Formats: sequence, C-alpha cells, structure tokens
Amino acid sequence: MKLTRHLSIAALQEIGKKPVLRAPAPRRQKCGLWAPCPPGNFVYRILSGGGKQRRPKICFEDEEFINEGNYEAESGIIIAIVNYKTGKLISTKFFEMWARDHSGEMMDFIRKAPEGTLLLMATQDDGSTRLKDGAKKLVEELGSKEIKNIKFRSSWVFIAAKGFTLPHNIQKEKINHSDQTKNRYKGWPAEIQIEGCIPRDLI
Repeated sequence: MKLTRHLSIAALQEIGKKPVLRAPAPRRQKCGLWAPCPPGNFVYRILSGGGKQRRPKICFEDEEFINEGNYEAESGIIIAIVNYKTGKLISTKFFEMWARDHSGEMMDFIRKAPEGTLLLMATQDDGSTRLKDGAKKLVEELGSKEIKNIKFRSSWVFIAAKGFTLPHNIQKEKINHSDQTKNRYKGWPAEIQIEGCIPRDLI
C-alpha cells in the first residue's frame, strides 16, 4: 500500500508540472532587421559611425557594402551608389571633411551617379567642418531635410533616389548632434541608423 501510495503521489506531482516551452530562436532577417520585408521589396539599413571604434555600416539586400572590416576610420561622409533595378552596388567613396576639403569631389560623385540609382550616405566622426554650402545644397536637392543642420560631429544617415521618388512613409534620414558633456562616447558622436523596405516597382 505504501509503495502504491508513493507512486500515486509522484504521478500526480508529475502531472501538475507545467511543460517548459522554449521559443524557437528568431530567424535572422536581411541586414539584421527585426521583421522581413514583404515580397517585392529591397531591404536597407544605414548605420553611422559612433565614437572612435564604431564605424559606419551600409547594408542593402543583406550585402554589407560598408562595414568595420572594409572601411578605414576617418572623419567625413561615405556614400554608396546602388543600381535600383538590380540592387547591386555600383560604387562607394569616402570624403574626408575634417583634415581636408573634399566637398567638390563629393559633388562630382553625386552628379555622376546614374539616373535610377539609390544613394546611401553616412557620417564617421565629423562630416561637417569642411562641408561646403554647395555640397549641402546638392544633397538637399536629393531630398535631405537635415544636411543644412549638420554640425561638428553630428551623426547623420540618409538615403536618396536619383531620377525617381521614394515612398514618403519610409525612413529616409536621421541626425543626432553630439553633446560634449553628455555623449556616451565623451564628445564623440553616438551612432544612429535608419532601416526599412523599398518597393522594387517605383520606376
């Protein structure tokens, strides 16, 4: 009787235990987005530099055109030009804006970008000190609302289309101004990012 009673109690205890449910690991999405883009869309993610060590990242359709492994840490603006029809990289170039003035080269690079391309831009450290008004105006003509507000060590990211219009409801631009007293990197800018989905049938 005692053995039977012991077994019954043990069986009841097992029944009372709740099964441990383990959620499956989240599936990695393109460019590290939390949710996948709908079919028929391109994926993009642009991350500015932050501090001395965190360098810009420009990702498109899960290809990191710019990352910490292929980009030298300097102070300025980096631009990637992408073919909108194919989603393939055409060219990338960095423009120093602290030690030297490369505003003219940056303007030439933007003007030579073919129609039907996307331009993805990000700052590293300082992209404003030697950035001339002509270059700012050219970026503003691409749709930037913040390039005219860029300051010393502002973190800035931007995506633009040349020859067509991007949807109004996607993240196109973000800016963050460095605070010498409160910034987590002690005067260096904190990184910011934009990400989202771009329909493939805009042109």
